[in-house]
Amino acid sequence: MAGLARVPDGSVDLILTDPPYNLGKDYGNTSDQQSMEDYLAWTEAWIDAALPKLKPNGSLYIFLTWRYSPEIFVMLKKRMTMMNEIIWDRRVPSMGGSTRSFSSVHDTIGFFVRRKDYYFDLDAVRIPYDAETKKARSRSIFVGAKWLEVGYNPKDLWSVSRLHREHAERVDHPTQKPLEIIERMVKASCPPDGVVMDLFMGSGTTAVAARRCGRDFVGFELNPEYCDIARRRLEALAETGKPVSDPQGQTPPPRRGRRAKSAPLPSEALEQE
Repeated sequence: MAGLARVPDGSVDLILTDPPYNLGKDYGNTSDQQSMEDYLAWTEAWIDAALPKLKPNGSLYIFLTWRYSPEIFVMLKKRMTMMNEIIWDRRVPSMGGSTRSFSSVHDTIGFFVRRKDYYFDLDAVRIPYDAETKKARSRSIFVGAKWLEVGYNPKDLWSVSRLHREHAERVDHPTQKPLEIIERMVKASCPPDGVVMDLFMGSGTTAVAARRCGRDFVGFELNPEYCDIARRRLEALAETGKPVSDPQGQTPPPRRGRRAKSAPLPSEALEQE
């Protein structure tokens, strides 16, 4: 919240953030271990502090759990226009899980905009048709059709595997999101050379995605160890052009049992403007 006060109003093109879900995970502090009332009040407080930072044609993506998405979606719908509820199918293996309910294998993502002329580049995220589909659409009415050549619009169900421990992107963070998902949001909803803001940087995936896509970023993370992971990922990207997981060996686990001090990530985004 203190960091947000330093960000100029109307300077951010896209808020893309993955806040704590309040499921009791240990991020080195108690941010994920609040009562329902405190969690929702805290969420409303940071939403009200963050939204003025958006440009008039800016957008917001927020990762949530189904347990709290109804309440938080209502908060946001009072302030913005909801465009999509995106379901991220994490491709969890079909074994284990609850014996008293259906197993939860998805995250919920809300896509919100400030006004009707919001920035959205569909062509940047179209999914190419395969050769068989193109061949099947060989009738004259399809010849030269733009949609057939450039691909189709991604649906609101995104089936992308979660990052397993052996995955090349994986670092020591309990809820790291895949670059594939974050880059799709950045390309679609932030113009080239625009600014992406992430209030809960975690392992720095939003920063890495922004840098890979030619956008600037600004963000904050309370846990110093996660800030170190993010910095190393950005340094490795600058050196190799690849988002390697841990360029300096084993990442130390986050510190337990105390609240970490605020440590904002470095960014060229707003100071240069």
